[in-house]
Amino acid sequence: MKRISDTATDRALTRATYAGLLALALAAPFLGLYPVFVMKLLCFALFACAFNLLLGFTGLLSFGHAAFFGFSAYVTGWCIKSQGWTPEVALLAGMAVAALLGLGMGLLAIRRQGIYFAMITLALAQMVFFLCLQAPFTGGEDGLQGVGRGALFGLLPLQDDLTLYYVVLAVFLACFLAIGRIVTSPFGQVLKMIRENEPRAISLGYEVDRYKLLAFVLSAALSGLAGSLKTLVMGFATLSDVHWSMSGEVILMSLLGGVGTLFGPVLGAGIVVGLQNLLADKVGAWVTVIIGAIFVLCVLAFRKGMVGELIAWRERQRLAARA
Repeated sequence: MKRISDTATDRALTRATYAGLLALALAAPFLGLYPVFVMKLLCFALFACAFNLLLGFTGLLSFGHAAFFGFSAYVTGWCIKSQGWTPEVALLAGMAVAALLGLGMGLLAIRRQGIYFAMITLALAQMVFFLCLQAPFTGGEDGLQGVGRGALFGLLPLQDDLTLYYVVLAVFLACFLAIGRIVTSPFGQVLKMIRENEPRAISLGYEVDRYKLLAFVLSAALSGLAGSLKTLVMGFATLSDVHWSMSGEVILMSLLGGVGTLFGPVLGAGIVVGLQNLLADKVGAWVTVIIGAIFVLCVLAFRKGMVGELIAWRERQRLAARA
């Protein structure tokens, strides 16, 4: 009975925490927070959550997720600027292209494991970077500038930062809930089993490669949506979006917050994006050194990430109380 009571208390506490964070997000523009900054944070939080779906719940470390994030950013920007598409269609186009790109990359990489899988994804992502550098529709080194926001469904103008903020927040919440549903579904349980013990999953008759490929495509599609939203918010897409360092940043976000947790990547994205914006005009290029030092300290002190360590601490407290 005490164990059931502890579980119910944890669930109630989790719901209360999420409700408080939702209320904070809804009120953020009225609390003095710059809407564009929060929108950028939400885009990178979605990117980190998408990456965590692959690393944290499937156990696949990709060094090439910037390809999906950045290439979709270019596709969405091109569709809006050159083709005159409405933002919702351009976002779906970017997401679809990322899914197709993920399917192609996944078919090539998914049969390898560990560092070999990571290196294949990195090599393929560098090919996408070269494509973005050379393709005429991307603007080369200058990037794709001056992307308009348009009107959602042709009715809701998105030029107003406040209007766009709530659209981005709604998309982020929908994706966050979808990821939560995925990882708690039977499909998600199979992914966790593959992460923990792939030979056992094979012995039970699961087609492991098919599950990993589907997880890879889902992660790529959501990463592409994050990149597309970022283009809509910022009004441009540049080579930094598809550079290998962007793949490193999303790994950093996931590890800081807690790999394999739902909210960890969101917290990690908040820390990284917040520090970049806070310190960029004060220390310049040294911001990367500071973030790297914080990462090292976090790995040494919080090996499971901040949220992961909090969950582990709560579990130790529960076991101690039960004893």
